[in-house]
Amino acid sequence: MTQAAPQLAPLSRRPTYPFSAIVGQEAMKQALVLAAVEPALGGVLIFGDRGTGKSTAVRALAALLPMIEAVAGCPVNSPRVDMVPDWARVTDLTLVKKPTPVVDLPLGVTEDRVVGALDIERAISRGEKAYEPGLLARANRGFLYIDEVNLLEDHIVDLLLDVAQSGENVVERDGLSIRHPARFVLVGSGNPEEGELRPQLIDRFGLSVEVTTPREPKERVEVLIRRDTYDRDPQAFAAAWGAEDAALCARILAARARIAAIEAPSPVLYDCATLCLAVGADGLRGELTLLKAARAMAALEGAAKVTRAHLRAVAPMVLTHRLRRDPLDEAGQGARISRILAEHLP
Repeated sequence: MTQAAPQLAPLSRRPTYPFSAIVGQEAMKQALVLAAVEPALGGVLIFGDRGTGKSTAVRALAALLPMIEAVAGCPVNSPRVDMVPDWARVTDLTLVKKPTPVVDLPLGVTEDRVVGALDIERAISRGEKAYEPGLLARANRGFLYIDEVNLLEDHIVDLLLDVAQSGENVVERDGLSIRHPARFVLVGSGNPEEGELRPQLIDRFGLSVEVTTPREPKERVEVLIRRDTYDRDPQAFAAAWGAEDAALCARILAARARIAAIEAPSPVLYDCATLCLAVGADGLRGELTLLKAARAMAALEGAAKVTRAHLRAVAPMVLTHRLRRDPLDEAGQGARISRILAEHLP
């Protein structure tokens, strides 16, 4: 008599490393949280050493956020049936819960892969012109992550920043005329030793932070302990940090709900302009980003209006990459920003 094969228990999904469990790197975590509260900030640029938790932090923040409700068969994660694009030809219109998307954009990617292009298979087999969505469609309502953004071709970075700013992807090619929503938080990371971004592109990112390898043995040991604990039992580790992640998620959602009602008094607007003039920022993008970031910070703290304290908190990540270079000033960018803040926001 043949013995039945044993039934194997289904493999449980490995949980993402908890955002709250990341040791140090407070500036990076703060910038990502602000971008989650206010996606219109224009993205986050993270420069620093390899192995400092950049990609871990992005995926952890996305996993921390509540699942989104979307039409099951929609390639752009539409939240309602009436918002599904006509070109999508969706057959499954049921609403489902899905994780906040995190889409990786690889180096060497083509423009067609990013924005979408003509569906060659359907064109050949059926003689129909149909649109095949790209990475921007998948990233809608989520995060688009670019590792080594400084090595990405400039025209691709230009394209991404334009779409991130407008919230819409427009494709006009091969006889196609397609528009679809593309609202995402753009996060770029890289090592400055491997090449720099053009100043015009750096300015388009809303926030910029620098991460470094921990220099204190105690902090490095804590990283080892937490990572080793996670690797040995991811489920238990995620559960142990679940309450802190849930509390942070609640703060982000509450901040999103109140941000539109937060006032920005006239003196704060003058402070924004004064700071941007002091750093030599070109155009008015710096002032607008500074105001949005300060309002997001006020929302996180439950304040009714933006204050100078909120400006001081966000100014380094908004202005450091907009600081005009001075060959006669040997102080680092961080020291110069601190000096400007002390002078103009006493």
